[in-house]
Amino acid sequence: MKKIIAFAGSSSKTSINKQLVTYAANQFENASVEVLDLNDYEMPVFSVDKQKEHGIHALATDFYEKLGSADLIVISFAEHNGNFSTAFKNVLDWASRINAKTFQEKEMLLLATSPGARGGSSVLDIATKRFPFQGGIVKGSFSLPSFNDNFDSEKGITNDELKNQLLEIIKSI
Repeated sequence: MKKIIAFAGSSSKTSINKQLVTYAANQFENASVEVLDLNDYEMPVFSVDKQKEHGIHALATDFYEKLGSADLIVISFAEHNGNFSTAFKNVLDWASRINAKTFQEKEMLLLATSPGARGGSSVLDIATKRFPFQGGIVKGSFSLPSFNDNFDSEKGITNDELKNQLLEIIKSI
């Protein structure tokens, strides 16, 4: 059985990316899914001075170990000003101090969504290009545009063409 660690790159309690990542991770067959919440990994803003004074934050170590326990990592990114949310970037910055190859050569499915028509495509592009340098093996990526028009909290993706696109990516992983 494949172990999936999934999370949204958002700290919003009503995150649409958490809804998408939970839905997507649960489409894999023969898999156990653990959905993390970035709010459980809230740490001081990373700085080398804080690291020097206090060492690596224990929550960064916990997060890094969770990633290491996965066979597949599934992330759905919130897009803040065209980039990662501060909550995700801070966890990534802390965890990268443990190992620059933060994703530990794990396979990854990268997702993004937003209320707009571009569906977080800018942040998704950044992640798909950057994560291989940080030990991520990006096996697929998917952007869901216009979340409110294409997703239902009970049914999942409601647009058949978009749903089939995601399911084909999942089958290929």
